[in-house]
Amino acid sequence: MFKKLDKYRDFGLLLLRVGVGLVFILIHGWPKLSGGAAKWEVIGGSMKFFGFSFFPVFWGFMSAFTEFFGGVSLVLGLFVRPIMILLTINMAVALTAHLGGPWGNMAYPLVALTIAVSMFIMGPGKYSFDR
Repeated sequence: MFKKLDKYRDFGLLLLRVGVGLVFILIHGWPKLSGGAAKWEVIGGSMKFFGFSFFPVFWGFMSAFTEFFGGVSLVLGLFVRPIMILLTINMAVALTAHLGGPWGNMAYPLVALTIAVSMFIMGPGKYSFDR
């Protein structure tokens, strides 16, 4: 019944990439990137769950950088698989930071982690600069 939709697989991947990429750019990456060192220190403090209590400003900046430029890469379909590895790590840290809290706080990092792993497996599709 839905077999005819298979021919739109690459268009579906394009929509997924652009939508998720814009969320990472506008809602997560840019506010963190423009938040400066004080915000980066708070974000980077999450690395303590992995035994890295040093350089929280650096880790926070790397998270903001990954979300913003990872989103740009997703929108363009450029370096998608390497970026998905970085976003998977980023979302694993975010998910770990929210463990033990309300389920709603864990929802976004868990969904983003799932999307990152799925996009790593599927690749960017034919409508991308990687092709």
